[in-house]
Amino acid sequence: MISPSTIFLLILFILGYIGKNQSIMLAVYILFGIKLLKLDDKVFPYLEAKGISIGVTVITIAVLVPIATGEIGFKELWTSVKSYYGWIALGAGAFVALIAKNGLTLLADDPQLTTALVIGTILAVVFFNGVAVGPLIGAGIAYMTMKIVDTFLKIIG
Repeated sequence: MISPSTIFLLILFILGYIGKNQSIMLAVYILFGIKLLKLDDKVFPYLEAKGISIGVTVITIAVLVPIATGEIGFKELWTSVKSYYGWIALGAGAFVALIAKNGLTLLADDPQLTTALVIGTILAVVFFNGVAVGPLIGAGIAYMTMKIVDTFLKIIG
């Protein structure tokens, strides 16, 4: 009999196909492969514990490649901070990193919210051509919003 998790993954694969999202399809394909090879008991806990950290590292490497190749250097950095766009980008980068820090805590502490964040991310990726970095930054935004709502409720309550 097919398990509910297999059906869920099949639905996600179909949504990825409909939305022409290779990342979702590849992720599901890899997860199916891990299950098929019966490595899920060993690999899934590792991916669950370390996957976001590994993903952040891979994204960081990709972002740093232009620095490593010499395409971006001190001259480009200096040029970018001469404009207010550069300062806006600098501030946005710092702000997002700070928000994402709290998102890691939320993802680790509240698995139920993780499900909602992941589904929201998948829907945005499949139907709006979003990018699947959503769970981490989404968790950070959710954390920040929860704190604001909690504070507001304490003030009025």
